[in-house]
Amino acid sequence: MAAFKLKHPCNHFVIVANTHLYWDPSWADVKLAQAKYLVSRLAQFKTLVSDRFECTPSLIVAGDFNSVPGDKSTRGPGPGVCKILPPVLTSLVFQVYQYLISGNTSSTPTMDILEDLPIPLCSTYAYTRGEPPFTNCTPGFTGTLDYIFFSPSDHIKPVSFLELPGPDSSDVDGGLPNLFHPSDHLPIGVEFEISRE
Repeated sequence: MAAFKLKHPCNHFVIVANTHLYWDPSWADVKLAQAKYLVSRLAQFKTLVSDRFECTPSLIVAGDFNSVPGDKSTRGPGPGVCKILPPVLTSLVFQVYQYLISGNTSSTPTMDILEDLPIPLCSTYAYTRGEPPFTNCTPGFTGTLDYIFFSPSDHIKPVSFLELPGPDSSDVDGGLPNLFHPSDHLPIGVEFEISRE
């Protein structure tokens, strides 16, 4: 996790964090603990940067969350606004949030609580175009596990994306890794436009 001050012409701060949550679905409590730690440290770091430099930094959090999205990807109701988290984080971050504020990890989120998350984040792909069909492709599993989240605001917006191969593409035939992709995960990428504060 690091904070970057963008120079001329923006003079805006961006906090970038990366994570890799534990893979095993039967160890959901480990993922919850890791996500709790990430969210709490990110919130502390954001407060530190905000106070020290008298700014509202943008946030970008990327990584292998080892969590698949729900049946529907949700999108905010307008530009720069995301009132509902993508389903991949709804239960995970909601549980982390509930733990942070009350020690409760109920898995039934409500709209009011989701709007009050200390760090509202949106998946860049879900927010603009929908999650890719997969970022991980092996003979035993194919699904989306990797995400780039951002804090939607008037200062930052995703403008271009790394295109991913489709399910019928010959370069993922037979699964990953292969000659075209040296990992079992596909690379994802987003270019952001950042404006003045």
